[in-house]
Amino acid sequence: MKKIVFSFLLFSIAFAGISQGKMERREFVAASLENNPAGEDPLRQLSIYLPQDYEKGTQRYPVIYVLHGYGGTDSVMMNVWIDFKLLLDEAIKTGKMSPMIVVAPNSMTRMQGSFYTNSAGSGNWADYIGKDVVQYMDENFRTIPDRASRGLCGHSMGGNGALKVGMLYADTFSAVYALSPAVLNWYGDFSLSSPAFKRISKLNSQDAILKGLFKSDQTGDFDGFFAAVYTAMAQVYSPNGANKELGADFPVSYLGDSAVYDSKVISEWEAEFPYYMIDDYLPQLRSLSALKMDWGRNEDFPHIPYSSLQFSKKLESYHINHFAEEYIGDHGNMLDGFEGRVFTELLPFFNTYLKVQTPTN
Repeated sequence: MKKIVFSFLLFSIAFAGISQGKMERREFVAASLENNPAGEDPLRQLSIYLPQDYEKGTQRYPVIYVLHGYGGTDSVMMNVWIDFKLLLDEAIKTGKMSPMIVVAPNSMTRMQGSFYTNSAGSGNWADYIGKDVVQYMDENFRTIPDRASRGLCGHSMGGNGALKVGMLYADTFSAVYALSPAVLNWYGDFSLSSPAFKRISKLNSQDAILKGLFKSDQTGDFDGFFAAVYTAMAQVYSPNGANKELGADFPVSYLGDSAVYDSKVISEWEAEFPYYMIDDYLPQLRSLSALKMDWGRNEDFPHIPYSSLQFSKKLESYHINHFAEEYIGDHGNMLDGFEGRVFTELLPFFNTYLKVQTPTN
């Protein structure tokens, strides 16, 4: 019995010594999303990690902004899919990173994703991140309100958003990390020849497309998945209120079994692809203190390894310093846990490249 009590005391002492941060969920009205024609809710949620002793001190902290993927939310990203609190507590306790604030904004839309793009149809989602969320954090928390102390990252659609918003708001964020960034450019499963465009033309209903998306979770039907993704992209890349059913124009439509390609819409989409944005944002990219992207060799979506490599090669051709790495993994199996990329790569990256507050005596 004495051994059991002694062991319990040792465990309690060890547990008490572990740095314990705090998770909060806040909500606010995002000015960049107000009065949008699509009726997307401007009331937005934030999942926020505050380091240990935040409430007790006066120290200011760097902030890492985390963008979730398609079909996700802030709380799913921070608490379910990846246990950020567990990883951050351990990283801070072991000195892998300095204490920082980490925040994930909710960018969910009716079609399950904003693609972090300013849209005349559904609101300005890039501005929501680069202006509204940053302003809210700086006004309500003890942040270091300086570009050098703000990092931006995301996974999949969020990785796309990190690269896009990182270019658009290079004067706001200094370090950017994109995990498995999706739809950077056309290739393979993400292409104009995708059968998902035919499905969209036949269904021509947002509810029917969403129904197919939710079924695809159980069936693995990628056509149903991409039909929803393309509809979400169209609503921000090429909105058209005259289309009462879907609110957008599409790069491909169908007359019977014949595909019809719309060069104007194709150009509108490509103007929003991060791969093509590089040419117009060279000074901004060069101004970043650090830029990193990585992807899994066994990625579930074949376009991601290819377009990520092409994105990196284009940066290299312009002599833009960055890190690019392929690892053995798929779309998400190597992200969480103490051997995952978030803990081993992403957190140390921001610890290296974000400026922390200098202690004062």
